[in-house]
Amino acid sequence: MEKKTIIVTGGSGKAGVWIVKHFIEHNYEVINLDWKLPAEPLCRTIIVDLNDLGQVHNALAPFSGRNRSKVEGIVHFAAIPQAFTHPNDVCFRNNVMNTYNILEAAANLDIDKVVLASSESSYGIVFAGEFFAPHYLPLDEAHPQLPEDSYGLSKVVNELTAEAFHRRTGMQVVSFRLGNILVPESYAAIRANFADTESRKRILWSYIDARDVAAACRLALEKDGLGARAMILAADDTSSDRTTKQLIERHLPQVRELRAPLEGRASLLSNALVKQLLGWKQQYYFMEQ
Repeated sequence: MEKKTIIVTGGSGKAGVWIVKHFIEHNYEVINLDWKLPAEPLCRTIIVDLNDLGQVHNALAPFSGRNRSKVEGIVHFAAIPQAFTHPNDVCFRNNVMNTYNILEAAANLDIDKVVLASSESSYGIVFAGEFFAPHYLPLDEAHPQLPEDSYGLSKVVNELTAEAFHRRTGMQVVSFRLGNILVPESYAAIRANFADTESRKRILWSYIDARDVAAACRLALEKDGLGARAMILAADDTSSDRTTKQLIERHLPQVRELRAPLEGRASLLSNALVKQLLGWKQQYYFMEQ
């Protein structure tokens, strides 16, 4: 059986490595576009400046377009991954333009499915100058996105860009509003700091294992008819050993509207939509890793 081809951008990075591994394990041929080679060469990597549309076109053209085997889709995770590591304008320009270029090249080369890495940061709480609480809990896709930082703003712009390309071409674009991505080696340090519940307050104690992210990306590419859709992708549980009610009582007493029971260590980011639309199920739980 001939393998299906997908493109992963940022496949040399933290989450990207696990995305590449997952697709290979599911019998896909993977092409990685990144600015650096991965530590472990799992697939072909092409060094590309994604801020240069010509380079993006030239990298993708041999694998797509007329008279070539069809690319099933692109999983676009290449980005500056958080605020304040770069000047604000650099972060915004990089994250917005490389996403625009991926979508433009996909449209021109008849690649009709793309998965984007959006973020919980798009809601604005994570990098706000002054902390503000969610309007209600658990936070869902309908909650206002109120970023003041260039990173969160770039994610909002990218979701709007996805909608524009869907209107123009019918392209399916799924934007995952990701919780804090963890890899296997991440867990021990967080557990060692459980007593400091304040340290993960701004991310609402969220997390999502990179292996569960990879599975969601595959499900999104294998599903049809999603249009341009943003979905929260977060774990069912929190990354704290306290109950969710204890966390709310101590850190978020001003939130009066609770839209779910939030029993035990239930997440404060609702993943109901991704379960409904993709049939995604969490496999890697914080307390089991």
